[in-house]
Amino acid sequence: MILKGSQRTGAMELAAHLLKGAENEHIALHEMRGFMANTALGAFKEMEAVARGTRCKQFMFSLSLNPPADADVSVAAFEEALERVETRLCLGGQPRLVVFHEKNGRRHAHCVWSRINPETMTAINLPHYKLKLCSIAKSLFAEHGWKMPQGFIHHSRRDPTNFSLAEWQQAKRHDDDPKALKTLFQNCWAISDSGKAFARALEDRGFYLARGDRRGFVAVDYRGEVYSLSRWIGVKPKELKAKLGPPENLPDIEKAKASIGRAMTQVLESHIHAADRKRWREAMPLLKERRAMTRGHQETRQELGKKQEARQRDETAARIQRVPRGIKIIWSFVTGKYARIRKLNELETIQAARRDRSEAQALIQAQLQERRSLQERLAALRGKQTKERESLRIQIAQYLRLGRASTFLERETPENSREGLYFAPGPETPEHTR
Repeated sequence: MILKGSQRTGAMELAAHLLKGAENEHIALHEMRGFMANTALGAFKEMEAVARGTRCKQFMFSLSLNPPADADVSVAAFEEALERVETRLCLGGQPRLVVFHEKNGRRHAHCVWSRINPETMTAINLPHYKLKLCSIAKSLFAEHGWKMPQGFIHHSRRDPTNFSLAEWQQAKRHDDDPKALKTLFQNCWAISDSGKAFARALEDRGFYLARGDRRGFVAVDYRGEVYSLSRWIGVKPKELKAKLGPPENLPDIEKAKASIGRAMTQVLESHIHAADRKRWREAMPLLKERRAMTRGHQETRQELGKKQEARQRDETAARIQRVPRGIKIIWSFVTGKYARIRKLNELETIQAARRDRSEAQALIQAQLQERRSLQERLAALRGKQTKERESLRIQIAQYLRLGRASTFLERETPENSREGLYFAPGPETPEHTR
């Protein structure tokens, strides 16, 4: 179970993220502890209000718990992990809020603690919390028998194509695969021994080297999207400058965009839009199936919740009926009958809670399994479209370099109709637009 924590401020921003239904198929508020408020939004406002009585700016500690994609993890396992974190970070007893998210067939949890001790009005210090979380995560992987990430075995074996939230958000804007983009930039860097070779390697793949406003070196694609090379390659600006030379020798971002814009013709733009529409048509059936599945799963869970609530009311009423009333209660105290009834009611209440949780967990696991089957088909389609997008970038780069507007034709084959573009032989234009 990957544990990622951070000290942070911005209670309302965090609340909006945790409670946002647009990016998550299922959201469940699992626990609220130590708050006077009875809603999640109220709890975040309460944490912020308490922190105003202190000088602490980062008054919350936010933790995400991400088990392996194919693991079926019970609520009890999440709760046990949270208790370990609380004990190790000395957050026991602090107000906290736990939310479960489900997306793409995966279930993960978020926990937010208030760092402010309400008795002393001071913030709890969290020294070396990243090392402590890493230690707990390794223990969880070993105890559950999950495959240990290579980065946990040794930091030098971390996956170099792991992407950050900012990189994922940038790729998402154009429905790109962030891992594929990162691999592309890293491969261009690895095969190049000079700035000229690197620029050519990028250009062959549809990206153009330019001078950034702040980051020194950037790449610009045919859509005008700007990629920080230091971030996407994973090297320091000093290392970039050593290989690429002074950034002042490169065109700035606006000039690079203008140059690409001048080279873009109506023919080229029409083919780009046609490729985008084709990808959308291919994805629509699976996206509709996903929406229908999500609605069906939500309705089933709501029905189970209503059924359990009704059963809880009936069982509670039955337990209340057991308790003697009037003068009989005095005799039941004397004979010990009242104590036996109370013990029985408490035992049945615990068993009923376990039964309800087990029913909900079984339903969630069955739905997750169904959702994972659909996600495999979505992932296969995404992989196919990623390859097509990379091929289209290369063909656009060739077109922009060779300037063969009249020879840019559609490829029609029985087995692969309207999926790509090729260049027919033709005379080169005297000018090369880059």
